Amino acid sequence: MIRLHNVSKTYVLKGRRRNGHAARTVQALKDIDFHVPQGQIHGVIGLSGAGKSTLIRCVNLLERPTTGTVSVDGRELTGLSGQALNAARHGIGMIFQHFNLLTNRTVFANVALPLELMGVKRTAIRERVTPLLELVGLDDKASHYPAQLSGGQKQRVAIARALASRPKVLLCDEATSALDPQTTGSILALLRDINQKLGLTILLITHEMEVVKSICHRVSLISGGELVEEADVGDFFTAPRTQLGREFLNDFLKLEPPRALIERLEEAPGEHSHPVVRLAFSGDAVSTPLVSRLARECGIDVSILQAKVESIQERTLGLMIAELMGTPEKTREALDYLESHDLHVEVLGHVQRDD
Repeated sequence: MIRLHNVSKTYVLKGRRRNGHAARTVQALKDIDFHVPQGQIHGVIGLSGAGKSTLIRCVNLLERPTTGTVSVDGRELTGLSGQALNAARHGIGMIFQHFNLLTNRTVFANVALPLELMGVKRTAIRERVTPLLELVGLDDKASHYPAQLSGGQKQRVAIARALASRPKVLLCDEATSALDPQTTGSILALLRDINQKLGLTILLITHEMEVVKSICHRVSLISGGELVEEADVGDFFTAPRTQLGREFLNDFLKLEPPRALIERLEEAPGEHSHPVVRLAFSGDAVSTPLVSRLARECGIDVSILQAKVESIQERTLGLMIAELMGTPEKTREALDYLESHDLHVEVLGHVQRDD
């Protein structure tokens, strides 16, 4: 449904030097290959300045790529211009962080605006807008103005407006960043409902891992304009493949060793040390008593420092930080035992044994 091939975006910034004008370039995107199948909710995460907003604006050509191609619903948008491009954009809705509603128009009139610009007749507009307001739960607010609405209600108006032209794709640019957690949850539930009822393909960018966890089927991580990791959401939360992915996950899950232990961690094992590990369990491993089996079968002591269980859509993720205390041979055997099961094992470091 959405396909980017070898997309790069370079901005030319003009400046002034003593000897005259000069220009420098900033590469916001670098050789992005990206595909979102029909009906999928796909999240893009990254730090500020990573290129997320540029990426999503390249999808509907609000930003035209410097190189590469963009196709939506089988049509290459980068080969279009003028009226043909405008017509293709009718199949792509977009919502923004700050709603972008017209303050002097009612809720009904805001939702009707794109239809008016398309030249749709008044009776057809009413037939389209009324059920959209029902869909987003604002049928009783049709005559209200934006100033009379809460932030969540304004975003619902923006969603209804984005759906007015019956798009097949919905782009969400930090759509929940200006909302409180409870309102964010209701907007995400609405987007999930729209995805299921209308079969709408949704591409959203966010810096909020909770958003990705709640509704996305797949996630991409972008850094420095490059796509550094892509995975199903369950796999990403269970075992991210990159250091940046692990940092995002650890920051979200807040599962770190106690500070006193961090200060004692050594990167390389010493003669009298034992490993501190972070374990991520998923699938059957969550309900399997691996820790007790580990202690019994490998002959070591296990000190659990932190543990928690997270629900990632239909999957359950168990997380634990533990010290494996035994002889070097026994702890090596324990690590091999853990790695042979359905879980991710990360050695955070080693600490000296008290004995």
